[in-house]
Amino acid sequence: MNLRLSDEQRMIQKTIRKFVEKELIPLENEVLRNEREGKPSLSPEKRKDLQLKAKEAGFWGINTPEEYGGADLGQMMMAIVYMEISKTFVPFSFGGYADNILYYANEEQKRNYLIPTINGEKKSCFAMTEPGAGSDTQNIRMTAVKDGNEWVLNGEKTFITGGNEADFVMVMAVTDKEKHRQTGRDGVTCFIADRSMGWTSEYIHTMGEWGPASLFFDDVRVPEENILGEIDGGYNLGLEWIGFARWIVGAQAVGAAERLLQMAIDYSKERETFGKPIADRQAIQWQIADSAVEIEAARWLVLNAAFTLDQGEDNRHVASIAKLYGSNMGNRVVDRVLQIHGGMGYTRELPIERWYREARLWRIYDGTDEIQKLIISRNLLKGHVKVGQFV
Repeated sequence: MNLRLSDEQRMIQKTIRKFVEKELIPLENEVLRNEREGKPSLSPEKRKDLQLKAKEAGFWGINTPEEYGGADLGQMMMAIVYMEISKTFVPFSFGGYADNILYYANEEQKRNYLIPTINGEKKSCFAMTEPGAGSDTQNIRMTAVKDGNEWVLNGEKTFITGGNEADFVMVMAVTDKEKHRQTGRDGVTCFIADRSMGWTSEYIHTMGEWGPASLFFDDVRVPEENILGEIDGGYNLGLEWIGFARWIVGAQAVGAAERLLQMAIDYSKERETFGKPIADRQAIQWQIADSAVEIEAARWLVLNAAFTLDQGEDNRHVASIAKLYGSNMGNRVVDRVLQIHGGMGYTRELPIERWYREARLWRIYDGTDEIQKLIISRNLLKGHVKVGQFV
C-alpha cells in the first residue's frame, strides 16, 4: 500500500501544471469576455492550437492503449490529469482518446470510428439520456425496429455532451420491448449512427459553459453492422460509460476547489477590514480550514475510485461515493470562496461566479446526488458492500 505519487506521476503532474499555468490560465479573461459578449469561449482554431501544443509536449492519448499510439498511463494518472486541468475553467481536453466503450467495436468499426476518433479526424458523443429518462436510465423509450439488414431508430435524446459537434453518436435504443418491459435493463442495444444517416441536433442553452444538445431520430436507418457490442446488450455498455464518467466529476471538483481555495487565501491576506487583514478573522480562518479538509477527503475518494479501476475491480460503489462527495464539496468551497471575496466575488470581473455556475452542474450530470445516494444505500442494504469494508 502506497499513499504517495511515484516519481513518474509527480513529474507528469508537474509538467501538466506548468502547461495549465502557461497556456490555459492566461486565456481566462478572454473566455470571460467572450461569454459576456455571447461568443464561444474559444475559437476552433484556438482549441486546435492548444491541443497541438499539448501533443508537442507529449500529452496525446494519455489513457489510450499503446497499440493505438497512446501513453496508457492508467486511471490514477487520469485522475491526476483532470485535477490539474480543472484548475482553470478554460475549456480544454488532451486529444488522442476515445470513449471507453468504443473499444468494444469490432475490427471494421475500429477502422471506421475508433481510430479516426483517436486521431482527431472524427468527433463522437454518447446518448442515453432522454426527456423522460435521465437518472432513471431504465426508462429509455427510443426504439429500434429491424427492417431487412437495417434498424430504424425513432426517438429523442437530450443533454448530450458534444452532440452539436459530433460526427457520430453511440446511441441506446430499445430493440426488444418485452425484455425491456420485464427488467428495464435487457432489450437495449447500442448503435453507432453517423450524422449523415439523418439524425439532427439542437443546442440547449444552460447557465454555464456546458452546451449540450438534443438529438432527434426520425426513421433514421442504421445498418446491422453498426451495432456496438452485442444486440440487446447495450445497457451494460451504458453503465460502463457512466461509471467511468462519475468519478471524473469528483476529480474536476477537486482541481477547481484547489484553485479557488488558493484564491481565497491570497485575497484574505490582502483585504483589510477595521485595520486588519480578513485572514486574521476567525470566521475566514474556519472557512479556509473546512475547505482544505474537504478537498483532501475528496482527493482520496477520487484516487481510490481510480486505483480500484486500475486493479480491474468493480469501482461503481466507490465511484458513486467519489462523485457524490466531490461534487458537493466543490459546491461548498466555491460558495465559501465567493463569500470571502464579498461583492467582488459576485462580479464577472473575477472567475468565481463563473465557477459557481459550473459547479452547480456537477451535482446533476452523470447521475444526480439522489441517484448516487440510492446506489450507495442499496449496495449496503443488499450486502453488496459491508460497512467498514476497505474497497
